Order: sequence, then C-alpha cells, then structure tokens
Amino acid sequence: MNMIVCVKQIVDPEAPSAKFTVDPFGNEMVVAVGVAQVISPYDEQAVEAALRIKDAQGGKITAISLGNNLIRNVVKKPLSMGADELILLEDQAFVGGDSWSTAYALAMAIKKIGAYDLIFCGRQAADWDAGQVGSGIAEILGHPSVTLAKKIDIMDDKAMVERVTDDGYEVIEVCLPALITVSNEFGEARLPDIRGINIATRKQPTVWTPADIGVDVSQIGAAGRRTKLVKIFQPVREGKCEIVEGETPEESAVNLFLKLREAKIL
Repeated sequence: MNMIVCVKQIVDPEAPSAKFTVDPFGNEMVVAVGVAQVISPYDEQAVEAALRIKDAQGGKITAISLGNNLIRNVVKKPLSMGADELILLEDQAFVGGDSWSTAYALAMAIKKIGAYDLIFCGRQAADWDAGQVGSGIAEILGHPSVTLAKKIDIMDDKAMVERVTDDGYEVIEVCLPALITVSNEFGEARLPDIRGINIATRKQPTVWTPADIGVDVSQIGAAGRRTKLVKIFQPVREGKCEIVEGETPEESAVNLFLKLREAKIL
C-alpha cells in the first residue's frame, strides 16, 4: 500500500489571539515575532490515518509539503512519526496561493511521484479552514474522494470509510486509488518517539521546484490564484447595558417585558 499525505506548516493555532493583528492596508494577518510554526493538527491526523494502515498491512508513506523557507524541524514531523519519505515543494513561486493553485501544485507533484493507492489530507488547514485543497487534488487527478473520515478500513482494492455527518456518520465504499480527508474524530495523532526523532534528524527531504514538477509559475502560488481576498478584518463587538427599574419587582418585570417587546425580542 503506497500512501501520500499532504501536510501544511502553519502558525500555531493555539497561540494567544493577542499575537495576531490585522494590517488593513496590506490586507493581511501579521503574526508577532516568536510565535511557533507547527504542522496543521488536522494534517497530523491524516499522517496518523496512513500510519495505522501501514501498521496493519505494511506499505510506504510519503509526506509532501508546500511553501518556501520551510522549517525543517517542523516539516520533518511526519518522518519522526513514522513516514518513510518527505518531499518539499519549496520555492517563492509556491507562496500566496489559494485553494486551487495549491491543489494544482500538489496534484502535479503527486502525479510525478506516480505509484500510490491512497492520498490523505487533513479535513482543512487549521489557519484558513477552507477545506477545499483535498477535494481539488482529487478533481485534478481524476480520483474519487471522501471527506471528513473518522474511520478507514482497507479491503483489497477498496476502502470502507466512515464519514462524519451533521447527525452521525455514513459508510462509503470507494475504489482505489482515492483521496480521503481525515477529520478530528479519527482520534489523536501519535507522538514521535526517540527512535523516530533520530531517524527524522538524519533523513533529508527531497526538494522540488516548479520546474521539477513541470508546472508554469503562472499557475501556482499567488500568480495562479482564482479567488481574490477582498477584505480581512477583526470584527468589532459592541454592547450596551440598560437597567430596567420599577417601584416593585412586579413593575420591573412589566417594564422589562415592554422593553423586550419594543425591541421585537418577544
């Protein structure tokens, strides 16, 4: 079983909100110096899904990540968890993409890898929460996809997937090769052990540029965006308090009722 897992390096989503500000002129989020970079937690669960299949029936796991100036100690985490190889799409041209241009670049890299049975992604990235890249990769490659998986069983050339729904889950059978996005209901990802960390430290990733995967730079990163970010802002929340009084508790209750009816709450 050959498996590919797409992982994304992001700013730690557990960092305090005070560490983030909005630049209204540049229309971008500004992160304070010193905030840690991590692998998106949903993507760690995607790695865990591949590892459980490998534990049960063997196979090979290739992790792939996209960006520029990626922090090796961060993006090597799939290796320390038990993945076999790490491929980095690393070039300034990959930066600033939207869901489509990111999915396109990853799909072209996966096509270059060639031999695979399953592609895993997290249900969404824990920074923008769009949840579109996985489905985009499947569409570009022409494979079936199942989103929001909470359990995966492999039987010959098929996968049986329990998929999270609003009121429970549904079971879907899909032929391989296929792409599956893994939801947080799948369970916690394992922690790297000392042996895994030592292996990851010694193993060097394979680095590919746009030319290596045969893509035009006009189709990836910021140049390949098909969506436009109109505005990014912090919501302004305002509130006011009005004391409803009366000579007696009963009169106060009547006055409160009249105020609520006036405001069309009742």
